[in-house]
Amino acid sequence: MSHPEGVTVSTATALPADLDEAAHRCLVAGFDGTTAVPDTLKRLVDRGLGGVILFTRNVRDAEQVRRLTDTLRALRPDVLVAIDNEGGGICHLVGAGAPEVPGSFALGVADDPALTARCADALAGHLATLGITASYAPVADVQRLPDNPIVRTRAFGTDPDLVSRHVRAWIAATEARGIASCAKHFPGHGGTLTDSHHDLAVDPRPYDELDLAPFRAAISAGVPMLMSAHVVFPALDANRPATLSRRILGDLLRHELDFDGVLVSDALEMKAIADRYGEAAGARIALAAGADQVVVAVPDLEVTLGCRDAVLGALHSGTLPEERVGEAAGRVARLAERYATPAAEVAAWDAGAGLEAARRAVRSGGAPAPVRGAHVVDLFPPPHPALNWGGEDLLTELRAVDPTATGTCVTGEPADPAALVDGIVRLARNLPLAVATCDAGLHPWQTCLRDALLARRPDAVRVATGLPEDGALCSYGRGKANLRAVAEVLAGM
Repeated sequence: MSHPEGVTVSTATALPADLDEAAHRCLVAGFDGTTAVPDTLKRLVDRGLGGVILFTRNVRDAEQVRRLTDTLRALRPDVLVAIDNEGGGICHLVGAGAPEVPGSFALGVADDPALTARCADALAGHLATLGITASYAPVADVQRLPDNPIVRTRAFGTDPDLVSRHVRAWIAATEARGIASCAKHFPGHGGTLTDSHHDLAVDPRPYDELDLAPFRAAISAGVPMLMSAHVVFPALDANRPATLSRRILGDLLRHELDFDGVLVSDALEMKAIADRYGEAAGARIALAAGADQVVVAVPDLEVTLGCRDAVLGALHSGTLPEERVGEAAGRVARLAERYATPAAEVAAWDAGAGLEAARRAVRSGGAPAPVRGAHVVDLFPPPHPALNWGGEDLLTELRAVDPTATGTCVTGEPADPAALVDGIVRLARNLPLAVATCDAGLHPWQTCLRDALLARRPDAVRVATGLPEDGALCSYGRGKANLRAVAEVLAGM
């Protein structure tokens, strides 16, 4: 149950001001709005709120975002303004002119750390112009399982050494811009068959098979933040997900890996936490376990207040030690001292790095013969509810380089697949045909449609816009740069 702003769950004497501020520093809040800051958020900031996280809902254009971040810092100069900024299809700043950078998997396929650094620099430079100084990237997970539903092209690849070198390059470039990077999702989400947005995920591998190498690389590169995974690792702690585990956040991360930066939780409203513990209990347990900040990404500030009140109540009762909160707040304060203030001047970045990387990835495995004037069928699932997708589709990118192209976009399982196939075959009569799928192995309706179309048109060019599929031209992601690079190959450019 939430409580009015300023009222805690305890009837005891109010906490000392410095401890109350420390507790608020341990929170990161999402909110609604593009211009005005909600009054509840203002009061949280006034009491020491450590950070805010922006999403697409907070973005209209670049000037608006900069005014919003200036407004937040006018309330409190040391508030950290953060955003998920992975590149590719995970980009909340399309409306603000974000650089077109492919997702991490394409960068891993190109496997040029200098090129990865140029892409990370472009993203970080853009953040700096907007007054956003904390980026919840890079993804340090290793894409281990073909059926993993959440990491996939967000990872740099399937090999820990490759992922490690690109994580290092990304962190160094981001740091050079004065932007705080955050390697995620510790100690890895790539070995699960469950998306922790929807349910508790488990990685059953023994300790010596876990993918800790990229996180070790991130720490050695000086990464200032890590983000925890809502994943249970029985080899480390059979009872609690990493976000809530003292063994994982304390014994492993702090003592064995010697990380002394800010450990921030993944969003507490994700069902792996919310459905089993509740956001408020999750906040209290995570901080007790060793997290320094907990993220409440939903815009409903009542959820944030409930988490805040649970933390204050635990401090009152002594179930959450004051020393633990003081330690966490101290780390956040050091992070803010280093990163909260945006650079006064921002040097230009390489606007072409992203498309160069996407082209190198797409062409790395050879290219089919051009099919100018083709009819392209683009099959892809609806966007993930917790991750942004800017609306990019292959047909739009193909028509930008080949105006004679036509196409059909299918964004979910059709009611009458046979009728749809018949209609596409009629539309594509006497035209080249390209059939694109996105992680068809996870979406059987795509496999059925693709196979039905190929049975009628065995000459069709196959395209994969997610992870690679045998025999298909692959974009390695659905960011605009990824799809443009595939479109150029189809058009013979």
